[in-house]
Amino acid sequence: MFASKLRWVLPPLLAMLAASVGLAQPASAAATAGERYVALGDSYSSGVGAGSYLSDSGSCQRSSKAYPSLWAAANAPASFSFTACSGATTSTVKSSQLTPLDSSTTLISVTAGGNDVGFANVMQTCVLQSEATCVNAVNSAIAQINGTLPGSLSSLYGAIRSKAPQAHVVVLGYPRFYQLNGSCIAGLSETERAAINRGSDALNGMLAKQAADAGFSYSSVVDEFTGHEICSSAAWLHSVSVPVSNSYHPTATGQSGGYLPAFRSAV
Repeated sequence: MFASKLRWVLPPLLAMLAASVGLAQPASAAATAGERYVALGDSYSSGVGAGSYLSDSGSCQRSSKAYPSLWAAANAPASFSFTACSGATTSTVKSSQLTPLDSSTTLISVTAGGNDVGFANVMQTCVLQSEATCVNAVNSAIAQINGTLPGSLSSLYGAIRSKAPQAHVVVLGYPRFYQLNGSCIAGLSETERAAINRGSDALNGMLAKQAADAGFSYSSVVDEFTGHEICSSAAWLHSVSVPVSNSYHPTATGQSGGYLPAFRSAV
């Protein structure tokens, strides 16, 4: 009789044990495989600086080494649309990248906001002009972050939610660009580097707030890039580079070691 009872009791006990120790993974894998994923955003999502650009992406410079491509390759979602584009603003993401979104979309990633506040112009100013001019440019960008950017982000996030009402949306931030008191012996001053970091922090803070207001997830990449900023011994960001478009963008390792884990942790 004991053997008979054990035959009936043992299978559910084993099932419970497997779940409790994390062996019941196929359901999670199946859920990931069922994702319908759309990757939106600017050059930090398209993968500028990572190389291996897709032949059909043209000036958008979408890379097979960008975090959306890496995540899709590792997780085999049911569908994957990659519309992120170098130079995109919140307005151009809204006007030209949302076509793949619909009620069946389940997962969206997006980086946007840096180009709205003239990030590239700020960096050019800091490289070519005086320290005071650089700091003023950063302060002007922060004024835009606090002034016009919230409305632009709200408009974009509202459009995303309207077109993909069931999707889990992950807004990713930007790295802090410089390790202060690091290994750089030339280039920008520490005052300029600290000002640029302050601008990045302000932008990330606004992205986090607007994402929360929209009911989206926000995933910072600052922790992942800590110790890998420019002026660190193992930088995952290009400094001033050739081609110039790579400057201040993540390397391939920055995409795989920085952005991919930050996105994966929020999915």
